[in-house]
Amino acid sequence: MAAEVGANGATLVTAETPDGGEQSGTTVQSVDRALTILELLARDGEAGVTEIAGGLGVHKSTAFRLLATLEAHRLVEQVGDRGRYRLGVGNLRLAGATTARLDLVTEARPVCRQLASDTGETVNITVRSETSALYLDQVAGSSALQSHNWVGQHIPLHATSNGKVLLSELSEAELKAALRELPRFTDATITTRPRLREELAKVRAAGYALAIDELELGLTAAAAPIRSAHGDIIASMSISGPTFRLDDDRLAEAVPMLVAAATEVSHRLGWGQRI
Repeated sequence: MAAEVGANGATLVTAETPDGGEQSGTTVQSVDRALTILELLARDGEAGVTEIAGGLGVHKSTAFRLLATLEAHRLVEQVGDRGRYRLGVGNLRLAGATTARLDLVTEARPVCRQLASDTGETVNITVRSETSALYLDQVAGSSALQSHNWVGQHIPLHATSNGKVLLSELSEAELKAALRELPRFTDATITTRPRLREELAKVRAAGYALAIDELELGLTAAAAPIRSAHGDIIASMSISGPTFRLDDDRLAEAVPMLVAAATEVSHRLGWGQRI
């Protein structure tokens, strides 16, 4: 039995196995060591199993198993037949996803500010995060008395305008994977798949989504898609406010501005051609 401090500062308790490996009551240890391997390779360029094991303070067999797992996910790769490892192309995919989100927020921010100014409503940018929508950015409008900061929070897909947009062009298989259940939040929440499919068809036809009292009584929101250079929906832009203020007449005025703003961000990301 041994104790050590991981890269994240956590104390890790391990027990040696007969083959020289280690067992742990927590998966944090394996994650910590895998991340340490990536950091070592980022620093040194490449390294062999013996060097990596030494850097981790573990047996070579343990280091090899960690490397094999990372290699299966293309996060590391072997350098020819020399038994040495370097960072793999899988890291480029992860970095690219992060960069894409940073680019999205950067390009959307001035457009969101203008939309918030024009409508007076709170403007949000969201992306799909598996079975929920994740808020990436928010700009409060002048009408917001005390706007809640939603950045970094997750919201249901089926009960929100942002979620409906993010779901609207998924295949049936993707839709089933994204929505394992449809919980009810209010009497207006869509809780059946046939009804949701009808709603998503309307979203595709209209080019925007509405959610009136579906997540919370008294809350209305409208959302429009943001597309990548390839035309895929990668995010949504929404305006939200109290239902008494965002009535039919106000929505009829604000939704075209919302759609135009989302389209502008899509153009900034390379979608379509400016006229």
